[in-house]
Amino acid sequence: MNALFEELDWQQTQLGEISLRRRHDPALDAEVYEVKLGDEFLMSSFFTVAEVELARLGLAAVPGDVPGEVPGEVPGDVPGAGLDVVVGGLGLGYTTRAVLQDARVGSLIVVEALDAVIGWHRRALLPLADDIVGDPRSRLVHGDFFALADGDGGFDRDRPGRRFHAVLLDIDHSPRHVLHPSHAAFYTPEGLRRLAAHLYPGGVFALWSNDPPDAAFGDVLSEVFDSQVAHVVTFPNPLQDHDATNTVYVARRGPV
Repeated sequence: MNALFEELDWQQTQLGEISLRRRHDPALDAEVYEVKLGDEFLMSSFFTVAEVELARLGLAAVPGDVPGEVPGEVPGDVPGAGLDVVVGGLGLGYTTRAVLQDARVGSLIVVEALDAVIGWHRRALLPLADDIVGDPRSRLVHGDFFALADGDGGFDRDRPGRRFHAVLLDIDHSPRHVLHPSHAAFYTPEGLRRLAAHLYPGGVFALWSNDPPDAAFGDVLSEVFDSQVAHVVTFPNPLQDHDATNTVYVARRGPV
């Protein structure tokens, strides 16, 4: 018999109190993992469709002829090399695992601001942890995604200036509803230009949002990227007996 509720971890972080909880939902006969930041629900394994779609839609938009690097060789643009991907925000791991399920992916850096969240995966407190931690292509990095995106060194501290085929971001609720005021600058034309500099020509930036498509933010993306589209992802919400929606923005950098 499963316990109806269990707090797996609680820690004080720079963003406030964070807790990982597991509960058994008798109506669905399913285990649900939830993360709370203070009194606010931050994420739940109950709704993961859009997190998976962030990976699927973002990687599907990467052209087949984007250059890359062959592991173990001198860095350089090599047609046909495996895709190098960055995920901003580890969370419960659904976007990260979906990236690793794409056979084209050669390397993955996951940037997570909360060391507690990385620890949950390394301690195997979450159901997807073994798939993520045990995959040799993935590297979990404790850091500030937004600071790394803004810096010249980029996301790989071992190889400053390294470029990537795709950057997938799921941290804030939306470009307008951010978890910390310091994140807001990222969603401006200048902030996104700094991000785009870390992509190969033809590389993709994809963003999850809890809000409906925002035309004003789409205009900002269009200032920086060669193309952009807002995908509405629909999924059932049995708690409210109707469908719910999230948005996945996909923007692609132009060729040289």
